[in-house]
Amino acid sequence: MSDCFDGNVLAAKSFARFGVTHMFGVVGIPVTSLATRAVQLGIRFIAFHNEQSAGYAASAYGYLTGRPGLLLTVSGPGCVHGLAGLSNAMINTWPMVMISGSSDQKDAGRGDFQELDQIEAVMPFSKFSVKAKDIKEIPSCVARVLDHAISGRPGGCYLDLPTDVLHQTITESEAEKLLSEVEKGRIFEEPKAPPTSEIEKAVSVLRKAERPLIVFGKGAAYGRAEGELWKLVERTGIPFLPTPMGKGLVNDNHELAASAARSLAIGKCDVALVVGARLNWLLHFGESPKWDKDVKFILVDVCEEEIQLRKPHLGLVGDAKKVLEMINKEIKDDPFCLGKSHPWVEAVSKKAKDNVSKMEAQLAKDVVPFNFLTPMRIIRDAILGLGSPAPVVVSEGANTMDVGRSVLVQTEPRTRLDAGTWGTMGVGLGYCIAAAVANPDRLVVAVEGDSGFGFSAMEVETLVRYKLPVVVIVFNNGGVYGGDRRSPEEVSGPFKDDPAPTSFVPGAAYHTVMEAFGGKGYLVGTPDELKSALSESFSAKNPAVINVTIDPFAGAESGRMQHKN
Repeated sequence: MSDCFDGNVLAAKSFARFGVTHMFGVVGIPVTSLATRAVQLGIRFIAFHNEQSAGYAASAYGYLTGRPGLLLTVSGPGCVHGLAGLSNAMINTWPMVMISGSSDQKDAGRGDFQELDQIEAVMPFSKFSVKAKDIKEIPSCVARVLDHAISGRPGGCYLDLPTDVLHQTITESEAEKLLSEVEKGRIFEEPKAPPTSEIEKAVSVLRKAERPLIVFGKGAAYGRAEGELWKLVERTGIPFLPTPMGKGLVNDNHELAASAARSLAIGKCDVALVVGARLNWLLHFGESPKWDKDVKFILVDVCEEEIQLRKPHLGLVGDAKKVLEMINKEIKDDPFCLGKSHPWVEAVSKKAKDNVSKMEAQLAKDVVPFNFLTPMRIIRDAILGLGSPAPVVVSEGANTMDVGRSVLVQTEPRTRLDAGTWGTMGVGLGYCIAAAVANPDRLVVAVEGDSGFGFSAMEVETLVRYKLPVVVIVFNNGGVYGGDRRSPEEVSGPFKDDPAPTSFVPGAAYHTVMEAFGGKGYLVGTPDELKSALSESFSAKNPAVINVTIDPFAGAESGRMQHKN
């Protein structure tokens, strides 16, 4: 029956036909054949050690490419492990689709192998979920999850493929007919745009502002709004503040960058144009005392519910790039520019320069044994030395991520991936793999705490297997915040001789984990050793782990670095 396909082939054909080029996952019963068929049809399958990391990769791939990242898992526990990535995509509002095999439909409720009501399980973590109950439903289900993932506010979707459906067959001509019908029926919405009158109002508010500020986040990065943002900043002379993953949309080194004067900028601005960033915990909910109680927010978001939730002075529902294009056009007809001598621009600029010089004075010292600042400065300089295309920097960890946020410089868009809106630890290696696959022309550099690295360290084997140009730098301070930080009175009870809950094996040889799989490992503890390891690994563009020995008492308990304002 050579002209017959089973559900695996039809699912693979549907994904390939509807534009999927990459898939991440862990195979096993009943989805191994689906992965194999997908590869046959030109989809690159990146196989991981666990579904969590594969899910984080799929979520980041969705963000970096604007196309849904795909995660393939087995049934039951595979689906549950995959929820980490799916929920991460939902909270960060990135397009992703999780596809899980599931047990035979006729055996539901009887305790089948890895049985779980997966549609029910994914409910809190997905914007749309569907089960293909018959082979003929597969093309339509595939198209629906892909389309839902990117429509409106992007997010995670779920597709359930029962074992019996994967084993059903269909003729080649029937399959082609179904695929063609679904393809014809797909309708893509144009990006939303607000009415011109709303744009005029927004520009009028900006024009009258005495202390305006432009804030942008990863929603603007996802929307490829960097060109329009740069134009707006240059034309109006308004200082700007990126959220951590918005860094690089406008070069961090731009003279109007307010990151180093963050407290002043948000505390004193009277109008804030917020593009593709939510007024959540990262932006102190837009409330006093961090913000002035009378600040007027102009909120640009693709999601109407988000604007209704935040109740800004003015809400512009639409695609970030499109809305900024309209704002720029409106300004061009009647230009205004604050100029360098404007009191607000001068105040922000002076504060930023003061804070930068204080930080640079600390960074200039070579502290050995390493604190967090010395190696971070050396890494920053090595990354900047590479020029363009700039590497994608992946960062996680308490102290490591916080210090890196202040020290590392992003000069190009979508080149920083970190713990994000949900503060998810364990994303590191998954994000690295997604970045390497999505941007084959860029080096990927991970700057990880040893605790963050531990969540997904086994995926260094995946880096070696696929020969991905990823250099993982581990800040090794022997624990979650750095070794045993308990006061003497806290060290009591029957298990007082156990290691502290925050501590790991001191001097752990993380670099040898990479060597175990044939990658390159480096152990460094001085500035010269680190410079040499970075130079060699950046040039080689091969999988490497640089194990950086940090003083166990260098970091802060919470890892939350105070803004130097």
